[in-house]
Amino acid sequence: MSEPIFQDIPNYEPKKGEEFMNDKQSEHFKTKLNAWKKQLINDAETTISHIQEDSSKVADINDRATLEEEFTLELRTRDRERKLISKIDKTLHLIEIGEYGFCKTCGAEISLMRLEARPTADECIDCKTIAELKEV
Repeated sequence: MSEPIFQDIPNYEPKKGEEFMNDKQSEHFKTKLNAWKKQLINDAETTISHIQEDSSKVADINDRATLEEEFTLELRTRDRERKLISKIDKTLHLIEIGEYGFCKTCGAEISLMRLEARPTADECIDCKTIAELKEV
């Protein structure tokens, strides 16, 4: 899986006293999320082409088994990415309805630094840490 293309988009630099998740910030994260989604879709299309092209070229049974194992791994990765696309779509919806950037658990603002690193984050770092500790 390649690095998310949104990392090529510079981080948002808020102005002093700027309101959290104003129109400029929302637009910034919408741009990041759409770029990421586009990259994931392109990666999936490349995988489909790759599998279609490479699957008919192998005659040796051992090479065929190796190739099928590679395809399985690639498809598993694409399945995770499909789920990520769904999460990106949900996040884009949150932006549209004005609820993006706020923790779903406690309602606090999610730091811009956290959102830059993981634009689909839906919990502040404190609530996410507590949730992960409960999973162990």
